[in-house]
Amino acid sequence: MPASPPLSAVSEPHALPAAAVLAALGVDPEQGLDRDTVAARRLRFGDNALHVADGPGPLRRLAGQFLQPLVLLLLAAATASFFLGHILDGGVICAVVAVNAALGYFQEAKAVTALAALSRTMVATAEALREGAFAVIPAAELVPGDIVRLRAGDRVPADMRLLAAKSLRIDESALTGESVPVDKFTEPVAANAPLAERACLAFAATAVAHGAGTGVIVATGHDAEIGRIADLTAGADALATPLTRAIARFSTVLLVAILALAGVCFAVGVWRGEPPQAMFMAAVALAVGAIPEGLPAAVTVILAIGVSRMAARKAVIRHLPAVETLGSTTVVCSDKTGTLTINRMTATEALAGGTLWRLTDGAFAPHAGTPGDAPAREGLKALLAAAALCNDAVLTDTADGFTGDPTEAALLAAATAAGIDPERTRATHPRLAEEPFDSARMYMTTLHARPDGAGRVLYVKGATEAVLARCGENGREPAFAPDVRRVAEAMASRGLRILAVARRELPPGEAAIGDATRDGGLAFLGLAALLDPPRPEAVPAVAACRRAGVMVKMITGDHKATAAAIAAQLGLGEAGAPVAAATGADIDAAPEADLPGLAARTQVFARVAPEQKLRLVRALQSIGHVVAMTGDGVNDAPALKQADIGVAMGRGGTEAAKEAADMVLADDNFATIAAAVEEGRGVFDNLVKFLVWTLPTNLGEGLVVLCAVLFGLPLPMTPGQILWINMTTAGSLGLMLAFEPREPGIMERPPRDPRRPILGWALARRVALMGLLLLTASFGLYDWELAAGGSEAQARTVAVNVFVAMGAAYLLSCRSLSRPALSLPLAGNPYVLWGMAGAMLLQLAFTYAPPLRDVFDAAAIGAASWLRVAGAAVAGFCVMEAEKMLYRRA
Repeated sequence: MPASPPLSAVSEPHALPAAAVLAALGVDPEQGLDRDTVAARRLRFGDNALHVADGPGPLRRLAGQFLQPLVLLLLAAATASFFLGHILDGGVICAVVAVNAALGYFQEAKAVTALAALSRTMVATAEALREGAFAVIPAAELVPGDIVRLRAGDRVPADMRLLAAKSLRIDESALTGESVPVDKFTEPVAANAPLAERACLAFAATAVAHGAGTGVIVATGHDAEIGRIADLTAGADALATPLTRAIARFSTVLLVAILALAGVCFAVGVWRGEPPQAMFMAAVALAVGAIPEGLPAAVTVILAIGVSRMAARKAVIRHLPAVETLGSTTVVCSDKTGTLTINRMTATEALAGGTLWRLTDGAFAPHAGTPGDAPAREGLKALLAAAALCNDAVLTDTADGFTGDPTEAALLAAATAAGIDPERTRATHPRLAEEPFDSARMYMTTLHARPDGAGRVLYVKGATEAVLARCGENGREPAFAPDVRRVAEAMASRGLRILAVARRELPPGEAAIGDATRDGGLAFLGLAALLDPPRPEAVPAVAACRRAGVMVKMITGDHKATAAAIAAQLGLGEAGAPVAAATGADIDAAPEADLPGLAARTQVFARVAPEQKLRLVRALQSIGHVVAMTGDGVNDAPALKQADIGVAMGRGGTEAAKEAADMVLADDNFATIAAAVEEGRGVFDNLVKFLVWTLPTNLGEGLVVLCAVLFGLPLPMTPGQILWINMTTAGSLGLMLAFEPREPGIMERPPRDPRRPILGWALARRVALMGLLLLTASFGLYDWELAAGGSEAQARTVAVNVFVAMGAAYLLSCRSLSRPALSLPLAGNPYVLWGMAGAMLLQLAFTYAPPLRDVFDAAAIGAASWLRVAGAAVAGFCVMEAEKMLYRRA
């Protein structure tokens, strides 16, 4: 359902006075809307809900498994085989296709359901003013002009212009990326203010953390900010991964080559006077032999093993191709809060007792050059004790570790680090009165009894300027104020959030908070500086990514200074240069042609809105980057879907982010992304090893058939025998390469260019050489068996065993494409030995067991034949190892 246009008079409600918004919406703030007005507006604007389009159904997903070029060719070959009466060959081909389709269907990722997750973030009920009385109504029935009451713990039901706000703070982290609850006001802001700075608005699906308020709804459903994000998510491109693009290109080239060779085979045979039907079956045999039937299943299994390995490292893969995409990643765009940082405010510095203090290893130590004597330490304790008293948070044993405001909880933790027991201090200094933090005053005040009962103590905690102004006498600021201000400015330049604390001793007769007791003559205790610090493990993880040629960029809704300070600590900047930072406003101001350059050279993007994140991802992709985007909020869903790989947070992430992502971090840790990149590179390496191993078999089979037709020789193998080789060896031998451990130095090399083909010229040469060896050995031993008096069935059996034996020996060489096979311990991948043993048992059954022998027209062979087969396998292994060593030296 298309979204209705917003009321033009309130298109920028954050820039208008509340009275002007009410007038534009035609609502009386004392009465609310009447029934007829609500009905008319519901017809115009629709339900306050997000509408979700249905994804592809099961039948469509199943049909998609049969529409790949190579699968279509196999189906055509099977149909022709049935038509010509070759039931066995056609049946085997169909069985292969069915197995591959089943694997693909069950392993294929679920369709992205990000819009459904977004719709579930909408609120079920709301308290709205209708015809003079507040009543709880379904949130879906709200319309622009409804006046809604908000309390702590509520979710905001729609976008609202606030009319009243009493100590109102709203958690907008899922929408804007702001790491702490945002103070809300009723005063208008500039029309061009970023989303995170529209303090007079409350947005749908955000949560009220503290206080209460009332507002008038200005946008519902798809007109609300969350609806706009839903539309961005729906419009984001679901890109093919580098692997799927490479496989598609490879399949197309292979298909054209196979059809051309099969056509040449048929035409030459008929030109030579052979029966057309026989030549058609020869062309089918060539096509069947050249097609790597096991490739789709092998790719699926290799990726699935990668999924298992990544899960062990806390990375949960939702879409199989994402495993390899991580290995191709050239840029990681990471959220700050909770991913690069620990997602908990921490008091890291303090100014107290004339000393600068830093929290190191859980304890406060004086900064170099400042005194740390007993009086200074007593001053620190006085500061932190006051911060614990003028505080509403409580430390708990829950998963979060606290209840209340994260900043106040950080102050309690700091007091504990200084040897203060917050609960005991509160018990000995009972609170008598309080003034909650107010956004207009910018401070909080509490009044406490002294332990001895003689008098009262007033504590004030808040913004530096607001507290300093109350430490002077007769309107004059104290003499030390400029020095404190300089320290505060230095702290702020490092991205720290600063709170000042002061107190005043009151005589026993004064038991209330008032202007006379609060607004002058306070004793300044000091500054507490807080930060959501970097994760300790994130610093080496960022360094590992940069060594691997992967750029790391921070994209956050937080303040520019805070983000840049964290980025510098993480090592995101270039050596010897400051961190390059930009804001969402800079993105908007950049012409489309200049945006890719800005995106490439900037390490930090702050105050970024959802559509700006989307533009950044597209800009990076436009210059050839493979982009991994992390996120945890509703606002991240469009960019997560647009990115080559979207990475959501498992612990702190919203359901919308998880549904839009390809991978979910179980521990919300950037270090896990670096580990996943390493695993992804290992997966791609193993996939290449499988291709380099399996393609010579297909090439050799095709060449055998083609040469037989060109030179008028009988086919050394039937189509059924060729399929036997392809399917049994791919399963028993080739898939064992999926278990190979990662190559040394895998994170020291640059990312793979996604535009480069899977196999370069060097590997193509290796495939061609092994294919020629198989051609030579199979024809040579086929003729040798006939010359030794063997039957045609025995000669074909020898040819089949040559392919399998040489493939088993070549498997050892393919365990590494650069290192000597004999230098690799078999203990590193014991599955190789199990696979070789399985292949041997299958070939013994093929050669001697009557059911298989009869079905595939095989025959028993003697010891001399086996010795010749083994000799060919050893010779092939030696040649391929020599080629590897020559290539390394070249």
